[in-house]
Amino acid sequence: MTGESPSKGSGLGRSLLRPLRIVERVIEGSGAAIIFVTLSLTFCALLVNVVLRYAFGSGLAWAYEIHAILFPWLVAGGIAVASVRGWHISVDALIGILPETLQRGVAMLVSVAVLVIALTVIRTSGPIIRASQFQRLSEIPVSQYWGYISLYYAFGAMAAQAVITLLRQIFAPHYDRDLPQQSFS
Repeated sequence: MTGESPSKGSGLGRSLLRPLRIVERVIEGSGAAIIFVTLSLTFCALLVNVVLRYAFGSGLAWAYEIHAILFPWLVAGGIAVASVRGWHISVDALIGILPETLQRGVAMLVSVAVLVIALTVIRTSGPIIRASQFQRLSEIPVSQYWGYISLYYAFGAMAAQAVITLLRQIFAPHYDRDLPQQSFS
């Protein structure tokens, strides 16, 4: 490279960085919004329930069940944010001693493995998600389907991030040097 910052890449790699970063921002922003909304709704439902229980002796029965829909989405939002930021659990003590080309190779293999696993979960979870349409919560007439579809979002976000990481490793291998530590798990 001729005087370029290693994080900028060159040619095709540089032209890919902006759209990839936009996709990452969408994934991260949607995950953060999901986390905010689910935590806010859960907190408000519990707060109203507590106030009603202390003021009137009985609360909202559905406040005990709403978490069955909201909690899977909270986890899915966390998975999306963690996948973009690289905040998942990893053990990379041995990776650090490998040469850079082998580190890239391991990162690419991990990205391919994550992609295959995420797509497999998306493909095979269809029957479970379709069956959940018939599971209703007892106090609110809502199907548990709405909680289960968070699987599609979570694993879709992981698959998208795996593709982004793989493309970066191929076309802009020095990009990740300015980002938080890459996870190889």
